[in-house]
Amino acid sequence: MNVAIVGGGPAGLMAAEVVSAAGASVDLYDAMPSVGRKFLLAGKGGLNLTHSEPAESFLARYGPRQPQLAPIVTAFGPDAIRQWALGLGVKTFVGTSRRILPADMKSAPLLRAWLRRLRKAGVRFHVRHRWDGWNSTGDIAFAAPTGTRSLHPDATILALGGGSWPKLGSNGAWVSLLQQRGVAIAPLRPANCGFDVSWSAHLRNTFAGHPIKSIAVTVKQPGEGVLRQQGECVVTESGLEGGVIYAVASILRDEIEVHGSAVVTFDLAPDLDQARLIQSLSRPRGKKTVATHLRRYAGITGVKSALLHEVLSKEVFGDPARLAVSIKALPVTVSAPRPLDEAISTAGGVRFESLDNRLMLRQLPGVFCAGEMLDWEAPTGGYLLTACLATGRAAGLGAVEWLTARTSLTRRTPRA
Repeated sequence: MNVAIVGGGPAGLMAAEVVSAAGASVDLYDAMPSVGRKFLLAGKGGLNLTHSEPAESFLARYGPRQPQLAPIVTAFGPDAIRQWALGLGVKTFVGTSRRILPADMKSAPLLRAWLRRLRKAGVRFHVRHRWDGWNSTGDIAFAAPTGTRSLHPDATILALGGGSWPKLGSNGAWVSLLQQRGVAIAPLRPANCGFDVSWSAHLRNTFAGHPIKSIAVTVKQPGEGVLRQQGECVVTESGLEGGVIYAVASILRDEIEVHGSAVVTFDLAPDLDQARLIQSLSRPRGKKTVATHLRRYAGITGVKSALLHEVLSKEVFGDPARLAVSIKALPVTVSAPRPLDEAISTAGGVRFESLDNRLMLRQLPGVFCAGEMLDWEAPTGGYLLTACLATGRAAGLGAVEWLTARTSLTRRTPRA
């Protein structure tokens, strides 16, 4: 049995591991000069392998696609991923945010150990091979350094990523190739992305790049009340990005698509009670400036103070009660998500309705899909990588199951 895997990210590499362990011959193709480039970038500031929160909460992070992903992720979840990493010689730990990371925080040692193990298992790597779909005879085709190359494997696993970070290989070019074959694709949209805000020239020129720390944001979830996330984010020249913004990005993006804009509410002093804040700000200011008063009695300085001045009228600063309410619930309007090629990850992709329970395309028997090219999204913090690894494993197992069944059927079929 020969299996071609297209895409050398976490999903493709995991599929290669599973298929090769089953005794099949594996060739892995990637358009870039080396594999795992986005994986390496993801670990630049500390690789979030997975997350240690309870299973129910963990699975809820996959939103509308929880029913499809739950059995796949449960079969290869956080505990299994930690054991898998340990098998590569990489110890892990649970951070203060309950994220699970390699002990050295880096992705490069894990990737090197993984590739060594795959090569030892017989996996053959072919880089600078851009997948161009199928040729007229039904073979899969590649644009390779030596020219056009075609082959006819027994099964194909596509793990081509989403549409974010095209410089690292995930450019979404596969969408039209699959649509031409009748595969249903949900439009690719930015996920875990920043948003545009119409800042004043003063705030943009003075505070772009400044982090807003120790805050909480809330957004309204259609039919589900309010979602609150605590952490930090960053002011950019165009708007906002970073941790808590990524956590609510899908809600903001969907709201913008319907209404043209969305509101994210900032609590600039999440550890202070509003009633106590009103009491503190009601103290006589005397000759002290507003800035000094805010710093002394609310801990508001720098970019937080600038945000208040950006949104509030001068009259509010003279009313302690209104000022306190605004500090605890400052509305900021976002007008558009940042472009897809700036996003950390992608929403949309191959619809699960186009796949059977082995992640095989119903329109294309013998072709399986895995990873971020599937129609799901999740916040950062280990959820993305977990689902990529888990779906890569599921697609690999699905390919082995399908090939084994075909081989058995061929053996049982009498010759004419």
